[in-house]
Amino acid sequence: MKKRVCLMAAALAMCMALTGCMRDREPVSWRLAGTSADAPEIPDKLAIGEDGLPVLKVYDTSTEEIEEMDIEQYVMGVVAGEMKNDWPMEALKAQAILARTFVLKFCEDKSSKYDGADISTDVAEAQAYAAGSVNDRVEQAVRETRGLAMAYDGDFAYAWFHAHSGGMTERPSVALEFKGGDPDYLVPTASGESDEAPERAKQWTATFTTEQVARACADAGTKIPGEVTSVKLGEKGESGRAKTLLVNGEAVSAPSFRLQIGANRLRSTLIDSIEVKEDEVTFSGRGFGHGVGLSQWGAYAMAEAGSGAKEIIAKYFPGVQIVELW
Repeated sequence: MKKRVCLMAAALAMCMALTGCMRDREPVSWRLAGTSADAPEIPDKLAIGEDGLPVLKVYDTSTEEIEEMDIEQYVMGVVAGEMKNDWPMEALKAQAILARTFVLKFCEDKSSKYDGADISTDVAEAQAYAAGSVNDRVEQAVRETRGLAMAYDGDFAYAWFHAHSGGMTERPSVALEFKGGDPDYLVPTASGESDEAPERAKQWTATFTTEQVARACADAGTKIPGEVTSVKLGEKGESGRAKTLLVNGEAVSAPSFRLQIGANRLRSTLIDSIEVKEDEVTFSGRGFGHGVGLSQWGAYAMAEAGSGAKEIIAKYFPGVQIVELW
């Protein structure tokens, strides 16, 4: 059986509340969208520290060592790694809730590829991590959302996020080639992105050689015989994102192709046009990232307009509950 956080956490929280040390946290009416019965249980693999917080064994790719830290310390590093530390506070708080949910869901469902670790700072496996970029604002965002996570039907929700939706988010089966079924709370959602977003996130072009395209297709699981002479959009999702590309008539997974050819160059699968000219292929599109879940520049816009973290999460994950775990 999975274990719940020990009673010491509850006792500590009560003590802090009585002494006024929790005055920076949001009122309970904000914090609890569900009830204690709705809260998922902490994964068995995680130890519980003396302060009642889950302890993570984090493999740091920069030092190639495993460091033990409580989950709130880890969340600070993730928020600083995934979002600029001068962004609006409510956007930072939404990111903190996602980061906490993400690691708990990961530890519940998966194992790190690094022996002895619960999770890593490897972005190919999990979330970005930048402890050196943690400042007072990040600390405040994590402190004011302490113990909060997203839940749906008693399980931790999938807390996917991306930089810029290009106007609408997408289902995981389309944009991530997710085979686990599309959760009810992850549906295509219109997203008003901030005008502050850089132009390279709003609209972009990327040019590759036909040889690079052929190699990316093969790495994505579809070998293209002969020279690449035709690249077209195949099946699309509701947001307009490509689910498949047709390369010389052969269907290739668009999400896998993007990862193989370079996700920082082919910035999304929301592709508007493809031009093949001589030995080059030029893609033009919108947005930055896979397009599932929360759009960070959309969260920025909502926070600037006065929305709170709860409203931001409700927009991008309709139907989830925000539950308090410790």
